[in-house]
Amino acid sequence: MPEEIRDELKRARKAKRWTQQELGKKVQLAQRHISAIEAGKIVPRYDTLLDIVRVLDLDLVLAPRELVPAVQALIRDYRNRAAPGQTAERALYAVEAEEGDHG
Repeated sequence: MPEEIRDELKRARKAKRWTQQELGKKVQLAQRHISAIEAGKIVPRYDTLLDIVRVLDLDLVLAPRELVPAVQALIRDYRNRAAPGQTAERALYAVEAEEGDHG
């Protein structure tokens, strides 16, 4: 499973202030299984991944590749809208440091 997805799962778990054990209980997996997924040592079955994603209040979405930069910009904006000290408006589609990064 791509590191980007694993990092997002871990970020979402930590945002809820859940331990790996707490997440595991919610999806009926052992803590060591959650740890192995986050570390990239195992790849979960699709239905297991869906269970984890949904309990973390996330969802998997298929998007046309050409729309991925716009979707990523929306996610970035969503995450940053409540960031401390955020007062100036930001560009929706590109941040100079990220222009070469198309995911």
